[in-house]
Amino acid sequence: MRAYTAGDTDVPLLEETIGQQFEGVVARFPYHDALIEAAPVPGADARRWSYAKMNDDVDRLARALLALGIARGDRVGIWSPNCAEWTLLQYATAKAGAILVNVNPAYRSHELEFVVRQNGMRMLVTAPSDRTSDFVAMARQALAGCPDLEQLVFLPAPGGDGPDSVAPLSDAELTYAELLKHADAVGHSALKARMAELDSHDPINLQYTSGTTGFPKGATLTHHNILNNGYAIGELLGYTEHDRVVIPVPFYHCFGMVIGNLNALSHGAATIIPGRGFSPAAALEAVQDFGGTSLYGVPTMFIAELALPDFASYDLSTLRTGVMAGSVCPIEVMNRVITDMNMVDVAICYGMTETSPVSTMTRHGDTLQHRTETVGRTMPHLENRITDPVTGADLDRGGIGELCTRGYSVMSGYWGLPGETAEAIDADGWMHTGDLARMDAEGYVAIEGRIKDMVIRGGENVYPREIEDFLFTHPSVQDVQVIGVPDPRYGEELMACIILKPGAAPLDEAGVAEFCRGHLAHYKIPRYVDVRDSFPMTVSGKVRKVQMREEAASRLGL
Repeated sequence: MRAYTAGDTDVPLLEETIGQQFEGVVARFPYHDALIEAAPVPGADARRWSYAKMNDDVDRLARALLALGIARGDRVGIWSPNCAEWTLLQYATAKAGAILVNVNPAYRSHELEFVVRQNGMRMLVTAPSDRTSDFVAMARQALAGCPDLEQLVFLPAPGGDGPDSVAPLSDAELTYAELLKHADAVGHSALKARMAELDSHDPINLQYTSGTTGFPKGATLTHHNILNNGYAIGELLGYTEHDRVVIPVPFYHCFGMVIGNLNALSHGAATIIPGRGFSPAAALEAVQDFGGTSLYGVPTMFIAELALPDFASYDLSTLRTGVMAGSVCPIEVMNRVITDMNMVDVAICYGMTETSPVSTMTRHGDTLQHRTETVGRTMPHLENRITDPVTGADLDRGGIGELCTRGYSVMSGYWGLPGETAEAIDADGWMHTGDLARMDAEGYVAIEGRIKDMVIRGGENVYPREIEDFLFTHPSVQDVQVIGVPDPRYGEELMACIILKPGAAPLDEAGVAEFCRGHLAHYKIPRYVDVRDSFPMTVSGKVRKVQMREEAASRLGL
């Protein structure tokens, strides 16, 4: 049987813009909670918006953008950790027809200036400086060095405007409060006229991706791409206006702004921001304090939450579902998430920024095996196939090859990079993910790793995922990543990078080899073991295996 599936088409695709769809939800649930930000500083109150209040604040912000001359298609950047203003700007730019550019908060001056220049950004909305990032100085450097950048807007410090707020140095700089005052110069009719000009297939979001090697590329996403993907995820999760979704994952990434904000807000649910960065305690406190019914995270986040010494003291009885994405969840962790966190309907989502992002997802009623060994089935209105990475021919079910996706979710291209776009999306519209996968007889897809992460040892193809899954069963192992390192004899050898459970017995090469012997083929047994406290991670929670390979090769002198 051919390794190909097409998703259901029973529910029609939305043909509205994000702003139009949001206003429909506001009309239905004006007094329901839409946005809650947990107290940004100790002793403060949570910040709350009903749907009506959020719509009013979004409109005011959108009118301010119009007053400053932001035109349809202009690029407006947001460079900030999660906060309520991030969500408001996401919807304000959608109503104004500006393209929101998500800038990774981990970027430094060189990376920021590259992104600003690459898309011709006109306005940058930036967080105030904090202990780890001098956002203000780097933003001013970009303003001085990038001719298209005309305006900086400084968000208030956590807790609101006060002595820590940024003092503008010129007319090219505004505080967020000053920006909002410009709205008085533009009437509501002007905003309605702008919204009427927009098309659901207009580009509305730029997300920079694949920055681990070379320069990042801006995936160009439309209203149609991300609104429909978010809405479809919410439909499969069974979201209603009664759900309360806790989102500790970053908004700058599709996980936060699409699977999180667009998903929940397109169904009238409440979105809850636990904090500006991930804290396992803050995430669980948000569930407890605000009655969260759904919780998001990558597996490492859930591992950290479950590992809290006072985990049992949190009231998580309101939880019923959530989303895990970013990497595969170990079965032991999934068991605890379902039983100890009450997330009986937790879903696994798989995708990439270029596909808005979700291409496959588990469904209600799927087994524990489906949720730990696969990433679910094809999403509605999409197609997935597994192909030979060399020939491009379709494989049979069970064969390992490259996963390709086609349908409404595929980006319109990489901004300003037609050559790179053509390499990623073929002439028939298939997005080549670069991920190795296989599809079973029921259409469930299992991810075996990145094509570039596959280890070739002595001519044998080795898929790290298989070895990681086995090592997770070792009683001392809390987390593990398997990488390839250079070897003069075999080309590559395997290294297991391991985080031990607290108080666990030590583990070395001999111990790992003994544990694997008789269970894994000899060439799959790691030659090296690196016991460490943490893994290098992207802001979105993915492990940076490229960095780990470079570090390991340097340390071993290979």
